[in-house]
Amino acid sequence: MKFLTRALVGAAALAAAAGTGDSALAQQKFEMKLAYFVGDQHAMSQWLIKWSEGLEKDSGGRITVKRFPNAQMGPTPGHYDFARTGQADVAWFLHGGTPGRFPLTEIVNLPFMVGSAEIGTKVINDAELRSKYLDAEHRGLKMLMLLTHQPGGPHTTKKAIRTLDDFKGLRLRFASPTVRDLVAALGATPVGVPPTEISEQLQKGTIDGAFIDYGGAGIAFRLAGTVKYSTELYAYVTSFGIGMNEDFWAKLPPDLKELVTKSVTGKEKEVGEAWDALDVPGKKLLMDGGGEAIKLTPAENAKVREIGARVSEEKIKELEGKGLPARQVYDMMRALTAKHAPTSKNFWN
Repeated sequence: MKFLTRALVGAAALAAAAGTGDSALAQQKFEMKLAYFVGDQHAMSQWLIKWSEGLEKDSGGRITVKRFPNAQMGPTPGHYDFARTGQADVAWFLHGGTPGRFPLTEIVNLPFMVGSAEIGTKVINDAELRSKYLDAEHRGLKMLMLLTHQPGGPHTTKKAIRTLDDFKGLRLRFASPTVRDLVAALGATPVGVPPTEISEQLQKGTIDGAFIDYGGAGIAFRLAGTVKYSTELYAYVTSFGIGMNEDFWAKLPPDLKELVTKSVTGKEKEVGEAWDALDVPGKKLLMDGGGEAIKLTPAENAKVREIGARVSEEKIKELEGKGLPARQVYDMMRALTAKHAPTSKNFWN
């Protein structure tokens, strides 16, 4: 009887201790360091601010977010590793900032792959595509979301691009390895420049222009008055990721993991539309700064698209030569593009 009494008392004590542990875990607070490389005025920064404030509110203050905008934590190419190493707990990063590190993911950046950020973000976030191919390239991070910006093209300072021949002799900043190859195939010289240095290099004359979207040119990097000509190719998108440090993720209790997961689930249309919406105000700022918008003739546009198709095929063969399943990823992305294009914003229409 005494043994039974002692056993019951012991069990009660263990239950009480476990309950105390659960209670302590439920009350534990987590500061999340969030790093991103553009200023808070940018639409994606605004989305990240809204998202982080939502986590703070919905967690009842158990998650607090300390933001590091405008590359405060360090240069753009380092943002993936900031999150991977734990310098940041979450980072928005640019795949093209570290060329060659995400070869399959960057297939979405091939010329004329998708016609909007909405389509691109839906494609690159497809659950099957990610689980089969893309998430494996993001080792060391709990990937929250993949996304793209709206399609971009060349913006130049002194020479207008009205025909294919006009690319010759220009030094143009590229946004990713695939855009680098397109720039070279079009007859220009590709130059690697971090996004935060585009304005300075254009003003110095180190480069003659940049492949960039209207939102980036007009809003994020304030190139109005510097670039004079914008050729509306809508030729490519650039891909990004939002990732969380795996150790930080592991520390979160189940309910907060569920909260974080819910906060980024089904947001592809919302994020894509936010990027696509930058096109009009970004263009307006450039035009108000004395810029000129240029549309190629159908014949010249067809020439550019033909070159883009050759660049895509060469890239696929190059990646296949390295043993990567590039053709499968390319075909899957093309099929997903065809699936989402009819119900999404499309700048090619």
